[in-house]
Amino acid sequence: MVLRLPACIAPVKLAVLPLVKKDGLPEKAREILDELRFDFNCQYDEKDSIGKRYRRQDAIGTPYCITIDHDTLEDGCVTLRDRDTMQQERIPIERLREIVTEKVSMKPLFKQIHKI
Repeated sequence: MVLRLPACIAPVKLAVLPLVKKDGLPEKAREILDELRFDFNCQYDEKDSIGKRYRRQDAIGTPYCITIDHDTLEDGCVTLRDRDTMQQERIPIERLREIVTEKVSMKPLFKQIHKI
């Protein structure tokens, strides 16, 4: 089940998910969460497999999930997953705030309403 709320009105904008609960991934995930939680309503989840965590977030309408994996520690990039398309893209951690801000902005919704 997926709650397909527009990203701009979804109560939880993103979830931060370490791929596994070891190897420094939870620590890096919490560091990222601490950077984003003042700009967006975020959730952190490390319980169960990554697929189950994605589906839990889909069910509550979270439009974006950020996954921290072993490559994150090497290249400074995370995977951003879109709830509606399930597309995943690697993006640099330093661009997360900018990219998520653009994706959850009210501007596209206002433009659509204005055309009506």
